[in-house]
Amino acid sequence: MSRHSRLQKQVLSLYRELLRAARGKPGAEARVRAEFRQQARLQRTDVLRIEYLYRRGRRQLEQLRDSRTTGMGVFVPGAPPRPPDPDSDPDPDPQPKPETGTKER
Repeated sequence: MSRHSRLQKQVLSLYRELLRAARGKPGAEARVRAEFRQQARLQRTDVLRIEYLYRRGRRQLEQLRDSRTTGMGVFVPGAPPRPPDPDSDPDPDPQPKPETGTKER
């Protein structure tokens, strides 16, 4: 078996770091595994795409490591939008809107 390139080693290291950071965060570990499985089909010669995905993964790692991150959401194309939460107020302090039109004299 051939030895791994530097980029392959970096990607494997990122995978391990993402899995560690995802522990205890609902949906995160499964999402990391699914994303890496999906991208494993890339050709090894597609270095630009691999480097792009590596940088994206690094940014996601920083987000996962953030203590305020509690889970990981997934965007599903074609899924219906979620209804707004009735307990949340979208504009808690609305500003008065300036009136338009003619002024009274």
